[in-house]
Amino acid sequence: MPSPYRAIFAAPGSTAFSLAGFLGRMPLSMMGIGIVTMISQVTGRYGLAGALSATLAASAAVLGPQISRLVDRYGQRRVLRPATLISLAAGAGLLLCVQQQAPDWTLFLFTAFIGCVPSVGAMTRARWADIYRGEAQRLHTAYSWESIVDEVCFIFGPIISIGLSTIWFPEAGPLLAAVFLAIGVFWLTAQRATEPAPHPRSAHGGGSALRSPGLQVLALAFVATGAVFGSVDVVTVAFADEQGHKAAASLVLAVYALGSCVAGAVFGLLHLKGEPSVRWLVGVCAMAVSMIPLLLAGNLPLLAVALFVAGLSIAPTMVTTMALVEAHVPRTQLTEGMTWTGTGLAVGVALGSSAAGWVVDASGAEAGYVVPVASGALAVAVALLGHRRLRRPVPTREGQSGREHDTALGEERADERHMA
Repeated sequence: MPSPYRAIFAAPGSTAFSLAGFLGRMPLSMMGIGIVTMISQVTGRYGLAGALSATLAASAAVLGPQISRLVDRYGQRRVLRPATLISLAAGAGLLLCVQQQAPDWTLFLFTAFIGCVPSVGAMTRARWADIYRGEAQRLHTAYSWESIVDEVCFIFGPIISIGLSTIWFPEAGPLLAAVFLAIGVFWLTAQRATEPAPHPRSAHGGGSALRSPGLQVLALAFVATGAVFGSVDVVTVAFADEQGHKAAASLVLAVYALGSCVAGAVFGLLHLKGEPSVRWLVGVCAMAVSMIPLLLAGNLPLLAVALFVAGLSIAPTMVTTMALVEAHVPRTQLTEGMTWTGTGLAVGVALGSSAAGWVVDASGAEAGYVVPVASGALAVAVALLGHRRLRRPVPTREGQSGREHDTALGEERADERHMA
């Protein structure tokens, strides 16, 4: 592991909560695509599969920020454990309904309650932010590491989920995702030493972090970005099915995540200068342009190459987004702020999955790749229109921006560690 990554794990407890966060995030890449594969295996209806995946994403989008707001107020352990139990119970209900061929409305009901799943990535990033507050370079490396973890989940998660559901039995992928969620969340919340201190309602007046104009831009742009991700997943499974190699969809989607993982690893080693808002704008534009070659991929090998190239812009854009969230959201609402970007992605995944499923059912898989292309263009439009808002960080009561205040604190902490 390169030395900058080695350095961030010098903090006590960091390795343990990162491993727990990895397990807890595996369902992020397994559950949605697992539901798509499971339903398409059992019913052959991609429209229903995409609609259920969209329901899961929409539910997580509605419930996720509320859970994270409670986490900021009461702490991770007190909130995440009961929320996870609700999600697990709903997942069990969904699998039982699928096995018993229950009416469609029961599938939507249980899928909606699965959305209580907490944003584990936001929880681990909040721990890094608490440890390295104000130390910009180490925090950049930590966020890059978390992006690598995300992509490793998306490399192996679909392979495991699709593979188990196609080779073993249809419910196997979502079932294993639930097991990962239970282990990851309960292990993470058992680690109290690195848990950020909760902040009472009086610390921020009970208002939402989404009042920040900068966060509004990031969340809205990520709706379009999420539509890219959701539609690519659904259309790729359908495309592989049309080619007669449905199980290969997991490998193709893993290549997509691999491109992002490689880019994230390199990005974390860089010492960056200049405005993060400019880097973010460039990243959104690159993601949009990289969707165009998908329209020309006529077979699975060419599609895999196109998706690898498309993945190269994902992790750097996500890392920069986390830095912008930290600059535009009060520290007492950081977990909620990070979750709102995930919420934007979830809403987009819901819209993109549904749209892609309908297009595939109506016109075939190749036509379905029009959806991520159009979604990428929308993301660029939002980013261009809202870019100016991202250049004004949130001020503190003392008149400094949150970034300036935390940088000063970080310098003091670094000095203390050096003297120690």
